[in-house]
Amino acid sequence: MSPERRARRLLGKAVHAYDLIGDGDRIAVAVSGGKDSLLLLRLLKECLRYAPVEFRLKAVHVDPGFDGETASRVKDFLESEGIDHEVLSTDYGVRAHDPKNRQNPCFACSRWRRGALFRQARRTGCRKIALGHNQDDFIETFLVNVFYSGQVAAMLPRQPFFQGGLEVIRPLALMPSDLVERAARKLGLPVIENPCPSASRSQRTRMRRRLEALYRENPKVRGNLFRAMSNVRPEYLPPPFIQGKSKP
Repeated sequence: MSPERRARRLLGKAVHAYDLIGDGDRIAVAVSGGKDSLLLLRLLKECLRYAPVEFRLKAVHVDPGFDGETASRVKDFLESEGIDHEVLSTDYGVRAHDPKNRQNPCFACSRWRRGALFRQARRTGCRKIALGHNQDDFIETFLVNVFYSGQVAAMLPRQPFFQGGLEVIRPLALMPSDLVERAARKLGLPVIENPCPSASRSQRTRMRRRLEALYRENPKVRGNLFRAMSNVRPEYLPPPFIQGKSKP
């Protein structure tokens, strides 16, 4: 099966399994210019033609302000696709890398961009926001939380915010990153390299490198990790530890 055909099948499977898109939905698609968001937009655009429900798309690019080229190239792509779109110019990336905030620039930049995206979705009547997180992003987030936050938590394919006023959906949840890359290349998508100076130094990037070594040793590891997140056996997990107290 060709990579683009398999990508279409996995997106459809995720949409159906997690009930991501309903009739009459207006969906804001976050487009960064990377392979995930470009493929997500292209596949959702294709779905407009054959999906059993009617929905509308609006692409939103939040430019973090590292350069002027990225926003321009994303805008050119969105115009060529004939998609209703909005490009928001910000300085979030630059501000996040201020010397006062060098310890955690990714957290600040991500939070500010997410806020801008949420506000734009509400202004344009989009109740759902589609993000391009793929299957590897789910796994990496899960393990980063375990290793660095001491909690068992990950992302959700469908996640409500503001008492259900907005929902984030992740239609690439079942799609491995390497498939995304192959499908994007096969479809000729103009993938833009991430201009963020911290892109190669984040916890997620370090986790990805460790996992890639495991995947090379055993290709089943990726699927097992993804399934483990929804196959929790609480009866085989220890109770919360309370200092000075023993619990049965």
